[in-house]
Amino acid sequence: MTGEIHKLYSHIAWADARLLDALRAALTPPSETVREYAHVLGADETWLARLQGRPQRITVWPSVTLTELPDLAAAIHQGYRDYLRTLDDQALGRRIAYTNSAGSSFENAVGDILLHVALHAQYHRGKINLLLRQAGLEPAPIDFIAWVRGAPAATTLGMPE
Repeated sequence: MTGEIHKLYSHIAWADARLLDALRAALTPPSETVREYAHVLGADETWLARLQGRPQRITVWPSVTLTELPDLAAAIHQGYRDYLRTLDDQALGRRIAYTNSAGSSFENAVGDILLHVALHAQYHRGKINLLLRQAGLEPAPIDFIAWVRGAPAATTLGMPE
C-alpha cells in the first residue's frame, strides 16, 4: 500500500505544479483562487505536522501571496516526501491522536489521514479550476489518469461554458 501512497503523492506534487502554472499564467488571478490554493497548502501542512507530532508552521487558511506559493508548496511537498520515506505498510495502520482547529480531539490511522489529505486537496484544486474558468481563464488539467498516462485528459467538445 505504501507504493500506492507514494504514487498518489507524486501526483499531488505534479497537480500542484500545474495549478501554480495556471495561476501564474493568469498574471493576476482572482484572489479567491490564491486563497483556495493557500488553504490546500495550509491544510497539508497542518496534517503533516500532526503526522510528525510537531506544531504546524502555518495556519489552515494562511494569508500568502501568489509569489509566496511556490516556495511554500515546495517545502510542504518535500516534507511529505521525507515523511513518506519513513513509512512501511504496517505504519499506515498506526493511529495518530490530534486536536482539530475547533478544539475537538480525534484519533485516526496514518493511511486514512494521508488519503484524506489527497482527497481534500483535489476537491479544492477542482474549486480553483472552476474559479479560473468562471473568470474566463484557463484551468489546469490535473486528472490523476492524465498524470499516469503522461497525456492530457480528454475534454468535452462543444460544451457550453
